[in-house]
Amino acid sequence: MKTFYWGVVQSAFQFEMGDSLRRSIDARTDWWAWVRDSFNIKNDLVSGDLPEEGINNYELYEIDHRLAKDLGLNAYQLTIEWSRLFPCPTKGVEVDFERDSYGLINRVKITEETLRKLDELANHREVEHYRAVLKNLKKMGFSTFVTLNHQTLPIWVHDPLWTRESFEKSRARGWVDEENILEFVKFSAYAAWKFSDLVDYWATFDEPMVTVELGYLAPYVGWPPGIVNPQAAKRVIINQMVAHARAYDAIKEFSRAPVGIILNIIPAYPFRPNDERDVKAAENYDYFHNRLFLNALNDGRIDLDLNWSETKIDHLARNDWIGNNYYTREVVKWTEPRFEELPMVSFVGVEGYGYSGNPKSVSPDNNPTSDFGWEVYPRGLYDSTLEAAEYGRPVFITENGVADSRDMLRPRYLTEHVEQVKRLLESGADVRGYFHWALTDNYEWAMGFKIRFGLYEVDLITKERIPRRKSVETYGRIVREGLE
Repeated sequence: MKTFYWGVVQSAFQFEMGDSLRRSIDARTDWWAWVRDSFNIKNDLVSGDLPEEGINNYELYEIDHRLAKDLGLNAYQLTIEWSRLFPCPTKGVEVDFERDSYGLINRVKITEETLRKLDELANHREVEHYRAVLKNLKKMGFSTFVTLNHQTLPIWVHDPLWTRESFEKSRARGWVDEENILEFVKFSAYAAWKFSDLVDYWATFDEPMVTVELGYLAPYVGWPPGIVNPQAAKRVIINQMVAHARAYDAIKEFSRAPVGIILNIIPAYPFRPNDERDVKAAENYDYFHNRLFLNALNDGRIDLDLNWSETKIDHLARNDWIGNNYYTREVVKWTEPRFEELPMVSFVGVEGYGYSGNPKSVSPDNNPTSDFGWEVYPRGLYDSTLEAAEYGRPVFITENGVADSRDMLRPRYLTEHVEQVKRLLESGADVRGYFHWALTDNYEWAMGFKIRFGLYEVDLITKERIPRRKSVETYGRIVREGLE
């Protein structure tokens, strides 16, 4: 039997900051600016909590690694933060590139001179920090999974406040602008050059559709840049796809490790299974949220105009593995298309189910809901991961967990979701790992510190890691017993 990876996950922005002397601050990301913006705070788009008050994994990583080791885990997933390595622009380091007949970038040339010039701009203190973190993981026997973009972008790539205020004039619009594909490829190549000896698996993106849906189609959920611009959303989708493919090529120049992408694959079920329109709404949700990236990056089938018409472009089919972040399902019903430019967005989530529940309650199907209001629905892990497995790549469940500060739901949540992993393996799906979100509490984006996902609670004053004993014991037992 292949090695099965049991792990935990962290992202840089959500976990790293919090030392009392403020030595580990990273003030050069879009999210740093976003969460302290007075308009966002006044309008409850963000919590007002600040990441520099966080759990200080930057300094305390050895403690966290030991906690993970004591659980019996053999894998650890983390992010190398782009803005830490390159706090200032790298646009002056020019690279040659080519386009295909559709105008998409199909080749980026990274040379030794490119890397040397990037090395002159890099923050070497941060390079050495991440090398120390990865070395400690390897010394302790962990396999390392490294993500290169977990939502945050350098402020010189994406200034969300400027973009919200003046979209056309902003010169830092993130994935809206094609030039940032080249910047990401340079960063990815540099990261592979510097860290390939310490990385077992690479991921380019974590949840790219979250950037699209929450940033450009849902302005009231607290996600940057917080605008409604479906045309920009289409560009963000395509540019992220191309960025993944070209970063894949660049990483492969310097690393033999598999390169994949992490998606939040969400199974959608029709509210009324006998209603043709609700069935169509669920199909459209699945195609838009799940299949666009799965089809393009695994099969080279890309829907360039987002109108259900796919084109085969082989240079986009660059993917060695698929990560699935699963938390809950969606139950949807039909609605007339919300955006002329995106006719497939003809669905709306039904209140009470999936992500639309009331906190610490139950769904209409009598399933418990988390502190976040997310419905506990284990079957969805099976359905979503089986969908990923259709593409013939190894699949890792790269995030799964529940917001549960009282530790009342998590032990059962863990048990029931790992049972779905067993079902998947029995069905023949090539599932190779399960990663819990998260080892410790963290900074939960716009919700700040109010939402607690950790196996370990963190005292934000002392930074002490305090076990939620039932969950710690449950996950440890699951790992010891394995999946036989």
